[in-house]
Amino acid sequence: MDTMAKPDFYETLGVARGADEKELKSAFRKLAMKYHPDKNPGDAEAERKFKEINEAYEFLKDPQKRAAYDRFGHAAFEQGGPGGMGGGFGGGGGGFSDIFEDIFGEMMGGRGGRRSSGGRERGADLRYNMEITLEEAYTGKTAQIRVPTSITCDLCSGSGAKPGTQPTTCATCGGAGRVRASQGFFSVERTCPTCHGRGQTITDPCTKCAGQGRVTEERSLSVNIPEGIEDGTRIRLSGEGEAGMRGGPSGDLYIFLSVRPHSVFQREGADLFCSVPISMTTAALGGKFEITTMDGARSRVTVPEGTQPGKELRLRGKGMPVLRSTQFGDLYVRITIETPQNLSKRQRELLAEFQELSSKETSPESTGFFSRMKGFFDTMSD
Repeated sequence: MDTMAKPDFYETLGVARGADEKELKSAFRKLAMKYHPDKNPGDAEAERKFKEINEAYEFLKDPQKRAAYDRFGHAAFEQGGPGGMGGGFGGGGGGFSDIFEDIFGEMMGGRGGRRSSGGRERGADLRYNMEITLEEAYTGKTAQIRVPTSITCDLCSGSGAKPGTQPTTCATCGGAGRVRASQGFFSVERTCPTCHGRGQTITDPCTKCAGQGRVTEERSLSVNIPEGIEDGTRIRLSGEGEAGMRGGPSGDLYIFLSVRPHSVFQREGADLFCSVPISMTTAALGGKFEITTMDGARSRVTVPEGTQPGKELRLRGKGMPVLRSTQFGDLYVRITIETPQNLSKRQRELLAEFQELSSKETSPESTGFFSRMKGFFDTMSD
């Protein structure tokens, strides 16, 4: 094909020249599904368009090829071209099958990648739920947990084959793990039905793991809980998940932390809140009381004269530690006022006397409210 007659790769995919890898992949996926020969049987134009889409993506997905194309255009890939990257479509790459494995692998039940050689497969990731107390979140701790999981079989060292024997190359796929079926000019690769994509078969399986290369056991792990950790935090332990198949790499273990509600303190980020009831007289006359904080110390709180319900008094630096920092949050003490109960005769007399001596100066809020309420009803009656 004449290089001058070739369509622009970016126009073929319908993306801007500055498109990133994600945009390229998304555009290719949509167009490839639209013009796939299986969806357009006997349509020569769709077949041509499909080939152009694959050719464009083959070059633009490779940073070096893309840089050469951006500079020299199609001439970069012709024999003797200035880019020095001859070979036409698929040069330096694996052609259609590699592109489809890269783009559509996750849509076919895979992880977006291939099994490694020798039938090794990565183990699954595991989740472990752990609950800790607010005190443990404050001080941090090293916890020991027991996790039932799959580990590499020690009898066959993860190969799945009986000691003294070895897995053999699959005769159906020749060890590739995939078989190819031709459909016109296009070849489609599928997982080998004999070895299930592993590339190897085991004629004499290990008696301990039944050929899986792993067994289930309970392991004890040490988990470091840092100071100031928050509810819902996820801790990742790399390689501590399920063992891989036939010597493949292990998955990861994810620990999801939850902090148990506290009987006294409520947490909001690094700050702590608690409600403290005080007597009516302490609120009116002022006073002091002590409170035990999360660090185990006792802190004195001063109540100003005339304190109203709901007032918050702040103790700086008495909250939770800030994760991976030397700073601490604050502790906010919310004041509630307890109404006297079970009064004696003398107490009633004193309160009644106090009520008679009260004025709008001693209770400005209630006096003001009822004055406004009276004015409202006076307006309604006019």
